[in-house]
Amino acid sequence: MKIAKEFTFDSAHFLKDYHGKCENMHGHTYRMRVTIEGEPKANGLIMDFADIKKTVNEKIIDIWDHKLINDTLEHASVENMCIWAWDQLKSELSGLAEIRIWETADSFAVYNGS
Repeated sequence: MKIAKEFTFDSAHFLKDYHGKCENMHGHTYRMRVTIEGEPKANGLIMDFADIKKTVNEKIIDIWDHKLINDTLEHASVENMCIWAWDQLKSELSGLAEIRIWETADSFAVYNGS
């Protein structure tokens, strides 16, 4: 079974080694979904949503919200954002199954650790 929690944050970025309008600094309201996989425990929960929220806020949102993503990642693509977020969360959230980050309403990347 899987559960998921979604987050939004506003950040700026620019794409290095890219030729097009996205090479200039610009911003997005990103949406991120963190998916956890596991079996419900005796209390019926795979994981408390409050625990997911606390961890993701500390490890990701507090670092990226209203910041320049390029201060964290040299190549601040949504693909690299997923990988970086995974690396921050994999040891903190047991059963982490997937990170999905939307750059726009219809453009996103998905990462599951492989």
